[in-house]
Amino acid sequence: MASLRRALVSTVPRILSSARTSAIASPALHRPVLGSFLRFYSSNESNQSVDIDLSNEESKRRLFNRLLYRSKQRGFLELDLILGKWVEDHIHSMDESGIRSLVHVLDLENPDLWKWLTCQGQPPEAVKKNPVFMALRKKVVSNLDNHAAPETRATPGQPWVRGWDDFKKGRDGPITGNQ
Repeated sequence: MASLRRALVSTVPRILSSARTSAIASPALHRPVLGSFLRFYSSNESNQSVDIDLSNEESKRRLFNRLLYRSKQRGFLELDLILGKWVEDHIHSMDESGIRSLVHVLDLENPDLWKWLTCQGQPPEAVKKNPVFMALRKKVVSNLDNHAAPETRATPGQPWVRGWDDFKKGRDGPITGNQ
């Protein structure tokens, strides 16, 4: 433990001093950290607009890759698969308003978006008017109609995944907790 402490004491000041001198020598290489995280700290959603620059191929490629990543890496497997495939198929044919609509859909919370896409709940009017959301919903409903039996789906307004009913008493009820 003492050797680790000695290594840290001798290394940390060296790293800090080299970072200070390199920041002074080349300020163009460093970007402000606060600007990249500003949208996470801001409570005003109007500030969270995405800079859409379709003027050249490089900026288009970067924007498309960023949106494709956001659609495939949401952390909700079903949405990752549905959104990722749909965005992959349609992003290259979108104009600026379509991309803004896509960003609006990507900014929605996962559980809400899943409920709205699978018709378990009614989306708000602003979401209903979004052309990307409506196209995604049409695709999901079409897939459900073609590949899932109606009796395996939840009725509209009811949750899809059901757990044990903890209030149910009797032979088939849970003994303790959420079993």
